[in-house]
Parts: sequence; structure tokens; C-alpha cells
Amino acid sequence: MKNIFLALLFGASTLATLAQDASVEKSTFGLQTGILGIWAHNETKLSNSIALRSELGLDAGLFSENFEDGSFFLFIPAISLEPRWYYNLKKRVRKSRRIDGNSGNFISIKTTYHPDLVIGSIEDNLSFISDLTIIPTW
Repeated sequence: MKNIFLALLFGASTLATLAQDASVEKSTFGLQTGILGIWAHNETKLSNSIALRSELGLDAGLFSENFEDGSFFLFIPAISLEPRWYYNLKKRVRKSRRIDGNSGNFISIKTTYHPDLVIGSIEDNLSFISDLTIIPTW
């Protein structure tokens, strides 16, 4: 009787896993920090396999116009948008791997904009221009 119960329990859990719809999370939020900045991000579901990651943060850096004047530390705001295509979610579910928190392989194009606003110690005669970067990611 015990073996039959265990077999039924295992079979039910396997069927529940296979019946799970492989889809990205409706919305995820997180904070990231490191040596060169701090960022907050949100991933929003657009379809079962596509999510849009938006990110707002401060990129940090140590800059020097010339070595005689010394260097200065800056925080530069960064705004990023990154559409992500998660291409292996169904395969991960079939292999009983986790997909929560949008775990899985993805292909994306990350677009980051740095406006010409600078926060930190900076001399009056320095000027910064805004930039836009586009980075494909796998």
C-alpha cells in the first residue's frame, strides 16, 4: 500500500509539472549593487516567452582630465530598456528545472541611455555629453 501511495504521489507531481504552462513571470523587481554603481530593475511580461526589462541606476566612475589636476568621482544616471526572449522555458519544464524568477536562457538587445546630468565632484570647465549604447546579449 505504501509503494502504491508513493507511486501515485510521484505520478501526480510529474503530471503537475508537465501541465505547468511555461511562461515568464508577470512582473519581477530587484536591486543590484556593485563597485561601480547601484541599479533598480523591473521585468514585465509581454508574452509567454518575452519580457521587457527596464532599469534605472547610477553608474559610478573615477575620471581624470589630466594627471596633474587629480581625479574625481562621478555618478552618472543610466536608463536601460531590454526586451528579452526566453527561448528554452518549455524544455526547462520538461527537464524539471526551475523557471521561477525568469530563470532560463534568453536573447536580448540592451539599450542604455546616459543623459548629460552628472552627480558628484566636478570642475566647472568639464563638459559631458549624453550617450546611447546598444548591446546584443545571449
